[in-house]
Amino acid sequence: MNKIICIANQKGGVGKTTTAINLSASLAAAEKKTLLIDGDSQGNSTSGIGADRASFQTANLYHAMIGQVPFKDVIMKTAIPHLDVVPSNQDLIGIEVEFVGLDHKETKLKNLLNSLDADYDFIVIDCPPSLGVMTVNALVAADYLIVPLQCEYYAMEGLGYLLNTVKLVKAQLNPRLTLGGILLTMFDQRNLLSHRVSDDVRQHFGDKVFKTVIPRNVRLSECPSHGQPIILYDIKSRGAVAYMEMAREIIQGGF
Repeated sequence: MNKIICIANQKGGVGKTTTAINLSASLAAAEKKTLLIDGDSQGNSTSGIGADRASFQTANLYHAMIGQVPFKDVIMKTAIPHLDVVPSNQDLIGIEVEFVGLDHKETKLKNLLNSLDADYDFIVIDCPPSLGVMTVNALVAADYLIVPLQCEYYAMEGLGYLLNTVKLVKAQLNPRLTLGGILLTMFDQRNLLSHRVSDDVRQHFGDKVFKTVIPRNVRLSECPSHGQPIILYDIKSRGAVAYMEMAREIIQGGF
């Protein structure tokens, strides 16, 4: 069965897309058949995985969401064996407007995933930095939520809103939704603040925090501009090692 992971945090710049791309690539490298869904109209997961923008202008997630194109027709192969992607671009902005007042708008993505012919071990959904229609669709479709949290001063600001939304979705639309874990990102070993934030989050959330911590890493910052996940760009970097450890933690943790 597909295990569907939603990666969300309404705060921008916390490493959602970096995590979506590199976790998906690391799961695929572990020979787990993986589908990455770019649920953000910025399309950064799409370009970051190396998808050719010219090849999906009339067949991307937006066209599948509005019922214009079958879902199977928007799934693309990537350069990584075992990894496929559903691309997005600025067209997806239209969902927020076009779905207003639409019945059952929260279940559109879930229905698309239920229509999948192919079997995937993992489906990873990258969400936009908001709690809008696409993020709610991802939460309704998902089995697990992963929340990237940067090790900085305002780390936990807004986290309460997200977890409250999760409670509402779980109660009304998706009882199987589980907090899979909080992932500490942008950790600077030399920075006392990073250690304090890490300690505070672990004290508050306990075993809901991943053991794996994603470090601040220049190679990790560079790889999106090359259209490559970190395991292709520099597999020996600290960022690559961290995401491979995270994938191992998820596989062994029974996700």
